[in-house]
Amino acid sequence: MTDESYIRLAAEIAKKGMGNVSPNPLVGCVIIKNDRIIGAGYHEQFGGPHAEINAINSAAESVEGSTLYINLEPCSHFGKTPPCVDRIIESRIKRVVIGTMDMNPLVSGVGIKKLKSAGIDVKVGVLEKECIELNKFFFKYITRKIPYVSLKAASTLDGKLADVNGNSKWISSTASRRYVHYLRSKYDAVLIGTGTALKDNPSLTVRLTEGRNPKRIIIDSGLRLNFSKGLLAENPDKKLYIVTSRANAGKRKIKILEKKGINLIFVKEDADRRLNLKNILKELAKIQVASVLVEGGGEIFTSFVKSSLFDDIILFLSPKILGNGIPFINDTGISSIKRAYKLKLREAEKIGDDLLIELIK
Repeated sequence: MTDESYIRLAAEIAKKGMGNVSPNPLVGCVIIKNDRIIGAGYHEQFGGPHAEINAINSAAESVEGSTLYINLEPCSHFGKTPPCVDRIIESRIKRVVIGTMDMNPLVSGVGIKKLKSAGIDVKVGVLEKECIELNKFFFKYITRKIPYVSLKAASTLDGKLADVNGNSKWISSTASRRYVHYLRSKYDAVLIGTGTALKDNPSLTVRLTEGRNPKRIIIDSGLRLNFSKGLLAENPDKKLYIVTSRANAGKRKIKILEKKGINLIFVKEDADRRLNLKNILKELAKIQVASVLVEGGGEIFTSFVKSSLFDDIILFLSPKILGNGIPFINDTGISSIKRAYKLKLREAEKIGDDLLIELIK
């Protein structure tokens, strides 16, 4: 097998940590000796041993003189665990092949330099593009201090999220809805606006597939939600957060919400009395949210697009035509096709009766 094959295997192993390691990165490791895999591991849990340590500990024989393959540069600093670089050096591993350098300023390039200084043969940049894509959530979070943002919507062919009465059940197919639950399990948080919470009363949990429940974020600047219904009444895991303005949150309301185990995030309003989206993302990063799946509604989608604060769009396009209804994106202020937002098609596939389209900026 080639270096590319082993890095691809390490990246696949790394995916086993999805939903469990954030805000840390997904990392997988394979150890090869005499053309045989003698050890493998991945970062399994936030705060737990890193992939390199698990791989070395799993080895069926001595790793001295072996080659270690890993999709991300080994850490060289003390965090929740000791530096992995030190363990690699102590284990007398002969060669290290790395998919991509770590973009974390505390680590970037330092681990590689330390390995080389110890006389270890180091190769960097194998399947680099794929390895960066694997940890796109982590890289944005660690470099820009805000989470990766995906806008997820189900729309008719003519771009409607719901009919004129706000009814949206069900635009998409059962297969698409099951896939949305899978997506939720991979993101740290899902986010909706007050309108969607009031109209749809969504659970925003993972039920149609296996996986962890994400944090649930509701933007409610005026605290209009009914404290005894829907999402606010059911919060057993204490993962519900309401983003609001302190000016609108009286002491009585705060006490009621806190008693229900609901977390409050206070963000200042802009001049138009809307909560500042970038400040919201900064606050979410402070509670270790590295990725956000925005599930609506139209006003929230439009705000993220106008502010250019999204990274990609995940659109389930249903083979239905509605005519009148609530649009996926409202008025953006653009009146000319020449000034239209231009996106790139990353992927398209058929799911159930729908077409899943993934677009990036």
